[in-house]
Amino acid sequence: MVEVETSEKYTVEWCNAQPKFRPGISLLCWAYNEELLIEDYLRRANAMLERHAEDYEIVVVDDCSTDRTNEVVQGLIKEMPQIRLLRNETNRNVGYSSQRAIKSAGKEFLFWQTIDWSYDITLLRAFLHLLETHDVVAGVRRAPVQVVDHFWFIKPVRVILSLFGIKHITRRSDTIRKAFVSIINYCLVRFLFGVPLSDFQNVVFYSSKLVQSIDYESDSSFSNPEGLLKAHWKGASIVEVPISFLPRQKGVAKGTRLSAIFSSITDILRLWFRWVVLGKREYSGKGTIRRLIPDEWESASGDQSEG
Repeated sequence: MVEVETSEKYTVEWCNAQPKFRPGISLLCWAYNEELLIEDYLRRANAMLERHAEDYEIVVVDDCSTDRTNEVVQGLIKEMPQIRLLRNETNRNVGYSSQRAIKSAGKEFLFWQTIDWSYDITLLRAFLHLLETHDVVAGVRRAPVQVVDHFWFIKPVRVILSLFGIKHITRRSDTIRKAFVSIINYCLVRFLFGVPLSDFQNVVFYSSKLVQSIDYESDSSFSNPEGLLKAHWKGASIVEVPISFLPRQKGVAKGTRLSAIFSSITDILRLWFRWVVLGKREYSGKGTIRRLIPDEWESASGDQSEG
């Protein structure tokens, strides 16, 4: 069932006027060779949580980095004891790392943010507020960002896309290629599994008890959609919120490497066959989905620094 209703307006001013969120919050992240970003990320995350939450932790899974990622995090723990560091013995990629972080979370609620801070969580306090009445708060990309590509043929492609009214493609990533990967991934998941969510690869806030009860079967970036699908099938109440994409400023993104794409598509097709064709899925219920309602949210887009 999809619900559409109205509620109060959420703005930066509204968030700043709220008291700190009292239940415990676990912020999860996973990193592989992110020495250029990890310190700024952790300082930014700590400042944001300190401002909006009374009790929190930051769980970092180092996916067997070969650079100084682990060393940098170890040094910051002395200054920020809220950080907990876990290290994979071998490079296992995002699926295993995200699931390990979820299982390790020790607070009542949890969410994640990518190391490149690719999602705008300026309205964090509003998202936490919605956890008081919903099991899952799921981010949806909706605000456009400037697309940056360096090949001569990209501009006419963008013009053609705009003629066909597919402007939302430029909201999903910082290059056309990555945006197409994102769109194809969404279409596959939406079509094959039939759960009418507006986004499957974004920041998600969960009741820790709920998401830790999920038996994950994927080992790729499909882990994020799998969690949402199974939460819905377990009867969870899900609310969509606007969390826009922000372009990476440093380092190299790993999520759209061919090996990562292949692993994700393999998991999607394998689990579709198992869950839908063979009917071998553990949960068969239907939760509720409250659609993103733009009028409830501040119209201005773009990240604002916390501190």
